[in-house]
Amino acid sequence: MSKTIGVGLAGWGMAGRVFHAPLVFATPGLELAAVVERTGDTARRRYPGVAIVKDAESLFRRDDVELAVIATPNATHFELARAALLAGKHVVIDKPFTVSSGEARTLMELAKSKRRVLTVFQNRRWDGDFLTVSALVRAKRLGDLKEFASHFDRFRPELKPYAWRERPGPGAGLLYDLGPHLIDQALVLFGTPRSLSADIGTERVNCATDDRFEIALSYDALTVRLGAGMLAREPRPRFFLRGDAGSFVKYGLDPQEEALRRGETPPDKDWGAEGPGRWGTVEAADGGGVRRETVETIPGRYQEFYANVRAAIVDGVSVSVEPEQALETIRLIELAFESGRTGKNVEVHA
Repeated sequence: MSKTIGVGLAGWGMAGRVFHAPLVFATPGLELAAVVERTGDTARRRYPGVAIVKDAESLFRRDDVELAVIATPNATHFELARAALLAGKHVVIDKPFTVSSGEARTLMELAKSKRRVLTVFQNRRWDGDFLTVSALVRAKRLGDLKEFASHFDRFRPELKPYAWRERPGPGAGLLYDLGPHLIDQALVLFGTPRSLSADIGTERVNCATDDRFEIALSYDALTVRLGAGMLAREPRPRFFLRGDAGSFVKYGLDPQEEALRRGETPPDKDWGAEGPGRWGTVEAADGGGVRRETVETIPGRYQEFYANVRAAIVDGVSVSVEPEQALETIRLIELAFESGRTGKNVEVHA
């Protein structure tokens, strides 16, 4: 490749260590140049040659950093991304984009004025199960879709000590954590709904933020149900789709996150592939009976995100995750909180 883009990573927590650094390192044409690590030098030991800096301001001043990745707590996304853009850097922000739609619009306007690439790490668009569901929907394998349900369920009754996501504050709680994944996927498939309703609550003892949510998005002839919780010993299906010609059900989570945690990176052998025991099934009417068919999961491909970011910087192609789409996700989160507070259905205006 004719041009290598230097990447600076702000944030060496789980998102930075597990997702961003390995995927940047695995992307041809990108070089992990510097990492903000306030104490220690584990980043350098894992990636020899990377520079360690102690604060984001130092990162954004570096001449060898052309692309800044913001993988810090949600409440800091806006200020850090703004500082990076003002320093002339292209910017990737880990989801959620920001904690308010107003902040998102400000960043979009600034990126446009600076002629910088701005995008959001909505990596779950490249989950194998979502790629499979998308193919089924596009091919109308289930006929006219009537119901689409998507859930991220966990069983973690104990709180994590000192975890910022479980302490009160802007951008904390489960809806800001997992909601961006579920809402973004729904928007990719179906666009903006007419209205929504939400039930958002707290179930675990001494939990000070929301740790459960259910959101219903209403379209003309389709209802989309999105949910997540922390007390699901037996998780619901990851996806359930019901149409007038059949249904599809899929259990289990995409394997790429666990592979990254184990230290694997694309294009390792069988990257993103699921075993047959975790494939979903279609059931459809077949004469007087029911036909049941196993559907092979399309391998996931998180590597496409950063390959696209590099192409956007070098070749001027459009980013896969447009900031306008990420803004719409934040706007629906705000409306979901409004619905949760009022107990009412909320109209969604474009």
